[in-house]
Amino acid sequence: MGKTSNYLMPLQDQMYAAASKEIAKPMEKYMKHLFPYLGVKAPLRKTIYKAFIKNNLPATNSWEAEVKYLWSLPEREFQYTAIELCWACRKMWTKKTIHLLAFLLKAKSWWDSVDAIASILVGHYFLLFPEEKQATVLKWSTDENLWIRRTSIIFQLKYGAKTDGDLLKTCIHNNLNSKEFFINKAIGWALRQYARTNAEYVRDFVLHTQLANLSKREALKHIG
Repeated sequence: MGKTSNYLMPLQDQMYAAASKEIAKPMEKYMKHLFPYLGVKAPLRKTIYKAFIKNNLPATNSWEAEVKYLWSLPEREFQYTAIELCWACRKMWTKKTIHLLAFLLKAKSWWDSVDAIASILVGHYFLLFPEEKQATVLKWSTDENLWIRRTSIIFQLKYGAKTDGDLLKTCIHNNLNSKEFFINKAIGWALRQYARTNAEYVRDFVLHTQLANLSKREALKHIG
């Protein structure tokens, strides 16, 4: 795709018009200056996006290109909007959409984008295509990319009672002894969330697994 998108131009224009350098500064500082920001806070960004997307979905044969176009823009707010656009187009997803989701996880990666993609987009994808889950997630759990491995651990955050405990256990075991903060935090987060519906499973798992202190502390946060 080229440097501009006719479909997204009205959205871009509104976002640029709402930009604030003063607001952008603390946003960039919070994200360790990894990305430039327009300085459009979430409530205003979502208002602009919702007005744009209402009755205005992209074509079936171009929605992925539009998502990637947003991802290519330098300002971080456009990556957040790309995630929202991808979600809005979920009725157009196919089995091949997993390749787009993997791309979004690996490009311009940081916890803010990865956690939303993992828990919302990837989580929904495997509900749509459960036959793809086992092989893909197990492969991801040993991937060289930190954020792909994190996703294999946390994509079930919203599953509740539908959580595949055996798969979660395998993904965690494949990442034990990691020194990565974002992996150990993910392990604790996934277990803490699952404890809401299966506290006994989590207690037993923690008791019989040599977890990092961070993971253990997070896992038992609400159940002791």
